Amino acid sequence: MCGFAGIFHLETPKPVDPARVERMCDAIAHRGPDGFGVWTAPGIGMGHRRLSIIDIAGSPQPMASTDGRAMLLFNGEIYNYRELRAELAAQGAVFHTDGDSEVILAAYQRWGADCVSRLSGMFAFAIYDLDARSLLLVRDRLGVKPLFLAELSDGSLIFGSELKALMAHPGLRREIDPLAVEDYLAWGYVPDHRSMLKGVEKLPAGHLMILKHGAPKPAPREWWDVSFAERRKGSAADLSAELIHLMRDAVTSRMVADVPLGAFLSGGVDSSSVVALMAEASNSPVKTCSIGFDVKALDESDYARRIAEQFGTDHQSRIVSPNDFEAVDHLTAMFDEPFADASALPTWRVCQLARETVTVALSGDGADEAFAGYRRHVFQHGEDRVRGMIPAGLRQGVFGTLGRLYPKADWAPRPLRAKTTLLNLARTSEEAYTDAISVTGPALRDRLYTEEYRRLRGDYRAEQAFLDCMARAPARSGLDRAQYADLKFWLPGDILTKVDRASMAVSLEAREPLLDHRLIEFAATLPENLRVAGGQGKWLLKDSMRRYLPDDILFRPKQGFVTPIAQWLRGPLAGEARKIAAQAKDGGGALGRLGWLNPINLNEIAEAHISGLSDHSRLLWQLLMLDRSLVHLGIA
Repeated sequence: MCGFAGIFHLETPKPVDPARVERMCDAIAHRGPDGFGVWTAPGIGMGHRRLSIIDIAGSPQPMASTDGRAMLLFNGEIYNYRELRAELAAQGAVFHTDGDSEVILAAYQRWGADCVSRLSGMFAFAIYDLDARSLLLVRDRLGVKPLFLAELSDGSLIFGSELKALMAHPGLRREIDPLAVEDYLAWGYVPDHRSMLKGVEKLPAGHLMILKHGAPKPAPREWWDVSFAERRKGSAADLSAELIHLMRDAVTSRMVADVPLGAFLSGGVDSSSVVALMAEASNSPVKTCSIGFDVKALDESDYARRIAEQFGTDHQSRIVSPNDFEAVDHLTAMFDEPFADASALPTWRVCQLARETVTVALSGDGADEAFAGYRRHVFQHGEDRVRGMIPAGLRQGVFGTLGRLYPKADWAPRPLRAKTTLLNLARTSEEAYTDAISVTGPALRDRLYTEEYRRLRGDYRAEQAFLDCMARAPARSGLDRAQYADLKFWLPGDILTKVDRASMAVSLEAREPLLDHRLIEFAATLPENLRVAGGQGKWLLKDSMRRYLPDDILFRPKQGFVTPIAQWLRGPLAGEARKIAAQAKDGGGALGRLGWLNPINLNEIAEAHISGLSDHSRLLWQLLMLDRSLVHLGIA
């Protein structure tokens, strides 16, 4: 796990100043404290920061191929590098190191850009081909590892593992993209098709780009996709056996490291499954760590402790309290762009805890998206069954009317909150799911905006990109399309961004075995009744893990890694909620200076939350993080 940055001249291959590349790499030194290198040639500059995991003493970067005709920058891990190394060696390749970086170079020289389909792992890399005078940029299938790029006015393209690497280049303009605010308020993060800064792009997951001197920047080319269009045949028992085999292989392949290794353990199904399989494969106690909360209803640390005791792990735990709000500026700097997933705070804390004893930690991320584990998947599956039984015109008339009449009651017990379900049944499957996954809906966003911002936004709406993603999914059902969009839109934009930045901030490598692409491709072919059954998501995964885990772990209501932001913003942080509205009114703070948000409506929203009439905690947290992020970016 590392970080890299570079400069490529699209037009004339002018000399590149090594000091400029070095400054870009210094901005992401946290990603790689163990080594540093810069290489330049006419029209290209490449810099690398290394976190040593495999072949600790060797594999410095930028790395030259054996014949010196290609140079590599690499961030990530290739889990099948030993098998590829043996195959390439049998075909005449010569290796001088014991790591996976040199294998990528040899694979490129053997198969060209098509080598990416042979790689199993998490990765972003850049290869400069001195013969072709071209630069290959690649991002892994699911987008575990990030890659930012931007064209500059001097004809160069800069790229790096984090936005802060690009921001270290003096030629990057720091101008806010107004449409990114609409995207951010809708989703709680800036999705991969946009950046907070105009002119900055993110290479999409599963895409590559080949740049050449003297040629315009091409569009990214997709090299991997997942299909939900086929259904695997076989008994549940046979599919369960195949699933366990794939999970074992995914976990054990990610236990290869020349440094201490452990796991995050929340006590939920996914992390407990990973720890169970690690314990099965390990000759010594697995090192595990977890984070608890001082709000008992949201604290899962007792479940984590039970799993740790069951598998005899070396376990550590720590409590997160409202006092951790003081770390908000650290979070802002960590993510660069505004990022409002409140679980980023405990994720960072658990990464800090893990780094005290290990350099690599396995997580349970990805299973919910792959196996339909979110509550919204269960609702989507059930609502689609109703939609299939009632003509659209009748649904829209009956359920739409009932939904508009039914009172909205955030304070009521969940069974009495039927308004959303009624409205969803009146919508299309895609519209309902898009609404379910968004943080701040269009009506509430419109209450926030001033006329000035509405003019800047025009007819753009953040939801359209997600709707388009669902519409183009290779899928059979609404559930298929929902999971496809989760994997392609939500996962890289939110979940994987959170884990990458939080872990790299403390120089920790996080590995996600349940995002092994073979496991993802297998899960996409499962019949729906093996994903959602009896009101439960992840049915096959849970049933398969009964040989390892107790039922009250597997089948208890999903809780998730949730920070008690709602309670904090009504208690010790209520002043922060009121401050957001006050600054918008008096022009203070970054949001106030921007002038795009309505202070009167902001104040009403804050007071409704503090009084308990509504739950606006996610929106208030969004606004708080947006304000701090604009200050960090230096654009407001």
